[in-house]
Amino acid sequence: MKKPSSKIRDEIARLQEQLKAAETREAERVGRIALKAGFGEIEIEEAVLQAAFEDLAKRFRGRQGFPTAGKKGNGDASVGTSTAAVAPSAAQGSTGEA
Repeated sequence: MKKPSSKIRDEIARLQEQLKAAETREAERVGRIALKAGFGEIEIEEAVLQAAFEDLAKRFRGRQGFPTAGKKGNGDASVGTSTAAVAPSAAQGSTGEA
């Protein structure tokens, strides 16, 4: 049995609202973490900062379960080290370009 187009449109609208809410939650979470890490105080171009975040995301995507290890306390040192390694290089890249 096929769904009428009006029901499909309703589903799409509901899913778009869910997507918007999920993106807002994710953006707030990442923003809080970035501020805690000191990114709010760094004068850096958005493109450079985005590139640094993309590099960081690539590091974590390759490690299944790695981000949750920090919550247990076992991986806190490696998580901090990884983030610290990315943040200064991003700041240095901006200083060289500005």
